[in-house]
Amino acid sequence: MNDHEIHDDPFFSVIVTKLQEAGCVFAEDEAKLLIASAGTTTELSDMVELRTSGMPLEHIIGWAELCGLRIIVDKGVFIPRQRTAFLVRQAAALVRQKSVVLDLCCGSGAVGAVLAHLEQIELYATDIDPASVHCTRRNITTVGGRVYEGDLFEPLPKILKGCINIIVANAPYVPTKAIEFLPPEARIHEARIALDGGTDGLDVQRRVVAAAPLWLAPGGHLLIETSERQTPQTVAIFNRCGLITRVTRSDELDATVVIGTKPAP
Repeated sequence: MNDHEIHDDPFFSVIVTKLQEAGCVFAEDEAKLLIASAGTTTELSDMVELRTSGMPLEHIIGWAELCGLRIIVDKGVFIPRQRTAFLVRQAAALVRQKSVVLDLCCGSGAVGAVLAHLEQIELYATDIDPASVHCTRRNITTVGGRVYEGDLFEPLPKILKGCINIIVANAPYVPTKAIEFLPPEARIHEARIALDGGTDGLDVQRRVVAAAPLWLAPGGHLLIETSERQTPQTVAIFNRCGLITRVTRSDELDATVVIGTKPAP
C-alpha cells in the first residue's frame, strides 16, 4: 500500500487522532506504518490499541530501521536508537574486508547486521539476554554471523582471543537511579538489563574495556557509545586499560562514541 492509498484509507484520520490524543508526536507517520503492517482491520485495531497504551511502535510492527536496514525487533528487546547510526558510521570507517567484528551487548544485533551489509566481514555477537540472542540470530544469520548467549566475552570461542579487529559495544550506560526517569516505552517495555549501567552508568563499560585488550588483535579497535556527560569518565577507563583513545561526537544525533585502539607491538 503506497502513501496515497494509506491517506485514502477510511481508518487513517481516525487512527491519527487516537495516536495524537495518546501523545504520539509523529502520529501520521506511525499511522501509516500501522496500516501498512496490519493484515486485517481487527489486527489494525489491536495494534492501535497497543500503541495508545504505550507499547513502542517497533515492538508492535516487529521491526526498526537503522541506517536504511530493516531490523527485526521482538517484544522486550532493546530497540536500536537513531543515535546509534553514529556508532555504526564510526565502525564502518575502520572495518576492512574480512575484518573480524564483534557486536558486544548486541540487543537485536542491529549494529553488526548493518556492518555486515556494508562490508564482507566475519561477524560475531553476544548478549546475556536470551530474547536478544534469539532476535539477533534472525538478523545476522543471513549474513553469516554467529551469536552466543552469555556475559560479554565469556561465551565466545577462545580461539578469537587476540584476533578481533573491531569490537562495537552499545553497552547499557544509564545510571540505575535514572531509569525511573526514562520514557515509559523504554522503562516498561525493554529489558532492564539492556538499560541499567549501575550506580554511575559505567559498570558494564568498565568490564568491557578491561577485557577488550585480551580479545583485540594488535591495532584493533574498541568502540563504545556513551553519553556526552559521561565521556570524561569513559575516556579515563580506556586510558587506564592502555588503549590509545579518541572521542568522536555528532551534535545532530546527540551521539558520542569513544574509540580505543590496541597498540601494535
